[in-house]
Amino acid sequence: MIKRDPNVEVYASGQYIRMSAHKARRVLDQIRGLYYEQTLMMLELMPYRACYPILKLVYSAAANASHNMAFNKEDCIISQAEVNGGTLLKRLKPRARGRSYPVKKPTCHITIVLQDISKDQDFFIWLRKRGWIYETLKNINMKERYVTMSYEKRMIWANSAGEVVWDEVVWDKK
Repeated sequence: MIKRDPNVEVYASGQYIRMSAHKARRVLDQIRGLYYEQTLMMLELMPYRACYPILKLVYSAAANASHNMAFNKEDCIISQAEVNGGTLLKRLKPRARGRSYPVKKPTCHITIVLQDISKDQDFFIWLRKRGWIYETLKNINMKERYVTMSYEKRMIWANSAGEVVWDEVVWDKK
């Protein structure tokens, strides 16, 4: 039996994917910090060509997490998603009068990192380490204190015991 350590991160990387790093980054910015199921839903509904290779990488990272580390896929969160530029494929296109024109075809390297948060007691410390902004709000009847955290277009509310009370993802097409 493999021990489930919540601090272990499982990743999948795809190299030399034939698309611009800028176009892949536009999709990765939308899914960073989401749960696995929400990520799949968003990637299937977004109208970008970069979604398909990213969807394959998310599936691969989740398969690595469940097979190698015995994580439950529903408890995994996209802790890191990054894209780096790869090599340029340099081709020549024939032009008029026997000349040639260089065509540069970009590639990129995409890395998706999943982390299991089911057994993690320091979930909100994890959020703080990764740049989540938090502030304390008080309920109207003063019985319970709420912590709201926002990152780009994602809002999480949790009570003082650390249980997630409300979770909303607002996505805007660009």
